Amino acid sequence: MRAYNFSAGPSQLPLEVLEEAQRELLDFAGTGMSVTEISHRNKAFSAIVEEGEALLRELLHIPSDYAVLFVQGGASQQFAAVPLNLMHKGKADYIVTGNFAKKAFQEGKIYGDAACVASSEDKTYSYIPDLDKIAFRKNTDYVHICSNNTIFGTRYVEFPKTEAPLVADMSSEILSREVDVSKFGVIYAGAQKNLAPAGVTIVIARRDLIQDPLPACPTMLKWKVQDENGSLYNTPPCFSIYMAVLVLRHLKKLGGVEAINKQNEYKAGLLYDFIDNSSFYKNGVEKKYRSIMNVPFVTPNAELDAKFVKEATASGLVSLKGHRLVGGMRASIYNAMPVEGVTALIAFMQKFEKENAV
Repeated sequence: MRAYNFSAGPSQLPLEVLEEAQRELLDFAGTGMSVTEISHRNKAFSAIVEEGEALLRELLHIPSDYAVLFVQGGASQQFAAVPLNLMHKGKADYIVTGNFAKKAFQEGKIYGDAACVASSEDKTYSYIPDLDKIAFRKNTDYVHICSNNTIFGTRYVEFPKTEAPLVADMSSEILSREVDVSKFGVIYAGAQKNLAPAGVTIVIARRDLIQDPLPACPTMLKWKVQDENGSLYNTPPCFSIYMAVLVLRHLKKLGGVEAINKQNEYKAGLLYDFIDNSSFYKNGVEKKYRSIMNVPFVTPNAELDAKFVKEATASGLVSLKGHRLVGGMRASIYNAMPVEGVTALIAFMQKFEKENAV
């Protein structure tokens, strides 16, 4: 029996996708080889990259004047790629709403005048700052946000309206809800949370913004070069891209982003309703800003938290331990987590509360 994997990443993948990959592992597209063995110049693999781009454009309604790239290095590498491709005036604003947003800001400061124009660190990142009260600076190259905060469990309900291009790290919520891509200059997302195994990062960038990377930008980080080479400038993370395409096909079959968003809202609603009606469990995020992807919670004390994680693991509910920065538990309920997984978690939580109520 497969476990329900609540890991924040690498995360659970759809069983149907894993089974399809298993069937093709020894013979991909009639090549007689695994996708991990063929050249990225092979026509069979080039077709995979092209299909992946087409599916992303369809599912996210990406305009034709945006590049869609499959790059390496994880979203954390894009913390540097963003200023190296966009910081022509040497000035950018950052909204810091969590650990990765803060890391992106710190990286941005290496390359120019990066300013934190708003932060929720004062309340342990339990809310999103009031966007109407943020004083964005004039003549900035971009405004950077992290749209969903994996560790602390918050998300932007609405996105800031900015004069400068808006850049968003959407690693932990890509394809989980509909967004208007045209409102962003750049969207990037590590795939290992909601799309594929670790190894590939998706970059969606308006082409007019990426034509003149900074002279110091390494070739491998130049989005323009990746775009001109169809994400095949060098050997890409072939298996991760292949798995991403299988997941994208699966998502389209389910009805696309609109359909999966309804399911995600439903799953999160079940879990939050249970927590809110319990005197044993607590979620510290302001309700308006709660993530539907990552749900942190605690019991009355750290000893019970540790016991909860141990007993949940024994029950087939794995990777529920919270991040070291916040402790407690965290249920990451990405697209691939079925409703049955959430209801199984709630049933365990009910049982654990009954047996351990203080």
